[in-house]
Amino acid sequence: MTVHTQTDKRFRRSQHPTRRPRRAVRRWWRIARGMSVAAGVAFGGYQATVASFLSIDAIVVRGIDQLSEGEVLALVAGLRDENILTVDLELHRGRLVASPWLRDGTLRRILPSTIEVQVTERAPVALARLGERLYLVEDNGTVIDEYGPRFARFDLPIVEGLALRGPDGRTVDTSRMALAARLLRQLSARPDILDSISEIDVSDPYDAVVLLNDDPALLHLGGDQFLERLRSYAELGPTLRERVPNIDYVDLRFGQRVYVGPAGESRGADPERFEHAVRAPDVNE
Repeated sequence: MTVHTQTDKRFRRSQHPTRRPRRAVRRWWRIARGMSVAAGVAFGGYQATVASFLSIDAIVVRGIDQLSEGEVLALVAGLRDENILTVDLELHRGRLVASPWLRDGTLRRILPSTIEVQVTERAPVALARLGERLYLVEDNGTVIDEYGPRFARFDLPIVEGLALRGPDGRTVDTSRMALAARLLRQLSARPDILDSISEIDVSDPYDAVVLLNDDPALLHLGGDQFLERLRSYAELGPTLRERVPNIDYVDLRFGQRVYVGPAGESRGADPERFEHAVRAPDVNE
């Protein structure tokens, strides 16, 4: 027997795929986009906050004496507003030590936003005449700066004979500068004698010739024992002037025997005419 039943259409599977309403899709899309924008804004705000917190806003300078703080800050001006964690300190250190006044410099991070700059300055010991101008020089011959009114506080002797021939005329002969520096170091023990020196000539790298304040005689001191030889001249001065009223030079390089050249005599003339041997006292007496 065949039984026919009628299928309830409520339980029949649709022959067409079910589609979500477009309105719902658009709503979810708007929600997702809004969440993405909000997350982006929040992350951007976080980054901006962190960047602002780590942005360099203070530079502390230490070790200056000759330069002003402003001059050092100008050399590292590019540091400001950089991220303290990512800034290239070696790059800025190179710009710092490019200054002829600075021998060395270091930069150190101090979190969250400070850079400490420690500098080592060069110390001028003399004024070198290079061409027609005077320059402040260090004891190793490094030319620091051209001398001018702003450096009037430096009471330094003038050194002649340092320049080497070159395109700029500012290259210093290191052997001659070594002679001048040796003389200045030895005389530093007697500031009164050092202050009495007006000029130093090191054209001959084995003979330092000095000119004293208020004394026209050129004093040949050789390459060492500068203080002893200047003391000897101080003791002999009155006697020398009695015998030679107008002195061109005094050669103190030969121990107790001192040679004096009268002013106005030609150096090509017979030495016996202008050199006078004088017995000098023992400097240790």
